[in-house]
Amino acid sequence: MNDPRSEYERRMNRVLDHIDRNLDAQLDLPALADIANFSRYHFHRIFAGWMGETIGDYVRRRRLEVAAHKLAAGGSVLEVALSTGFGSGEAFARAFKIRFGSTPTEWRNSTPERTAAFLAAQKSNLSQANSKYGQAGNGASGEHDVSHNPFGETIMEVNIVDMQAARVAYRRHIGPYGPAVGQFWAQAVMPWMLGHGLAGATCYGIGHDDPSVTPADKCRYDACVEIPAGFEPGGQFSVANLPGGRYAVTRYTGSPRDIGPVWNRLMKEWLPSSGLQCDERPCFERYENLATQTDGSFTCEICIPVKAL
Repeated sequence: MNDPRSEYERRMNRVLDHIDRNLDAQLDLPALADIANFSRYHFHRIFAGWMGETIGDYVRRRRLEVAAHKLAAGGSVLEVALSTGFGSGEAFARAFKIRFGSTPTEWRNSTPERTAAFLAAQKSNLSQANSKYGQAGNGASGEHDVSHNPFGETIMEVNIVDMQAARVAYRRHIGPYGPAVGQFWAQAVMPWMLGHGLAGATCYGIGHDDPSVTPADKCRYDACVEIPAGFEPGGQFSVANLPGGRYAVTRYTGSPRDIGPVWNRLMKEWLPSSGLQCDERPCFERYENLATQTDGSFTCEICIPVKAL
């Protein structure tokens, strides 16, 4: 018999995934309760207890966060409003101003300045972390390969690759990105992989939220392990299909704390000058081998789904 909490987790993930796929549709409580196979009468309490916010608050937050991403990519206000479930540009503008403190047009136009400020803050945090790291004597020299310095002058090498779809088992982590994600892999995912004969499987990490927009304690991350046809994971793992298609891919080797700025550089610097744009598929990190080096570094491919402008 499955652990009851594992069953709750799988059911709630079904609801969260359904909401994200249908932000432009009517999302009523009875239908969401049916997707989770929970009592319609009690579902609002179950959801609030599990997520720490009501269904209405969660849906509203996700709609506005997705809208913020689309505006930053240059979308028109009305198109973004309709694609995220707002009935009119006026209603969208009011809700957006309350959430982000600016109008949708101001948010879109200020993207370069906002991005620069975010990258500067990331650089400051990274410098402080590196300083503490060196002072603590946790590495031979506290230095990193200059080719992986996210703030260096080197040109980012990006390849356009056609990837095959992958069937994965995933477990979801909700909370801040960074060291907690590494601990989640080490404590909750790797032991499960070893126990199911999947030690050499290709793995994927999917961060569903932008920490510059979504509160850190609400950020969602899926630790995914590729599985063969017919394999049913059970426990706290659910099954999903990672879509194939065209991706922009860059290779990263370094410490977990340094990868955030590389993601930002790829999305904010390389992508706008590439003649391409992101589509609706998820971005992810792909790991051929999750084994880390003795200094805690690792290698992965950062993959973003792209299509023509």
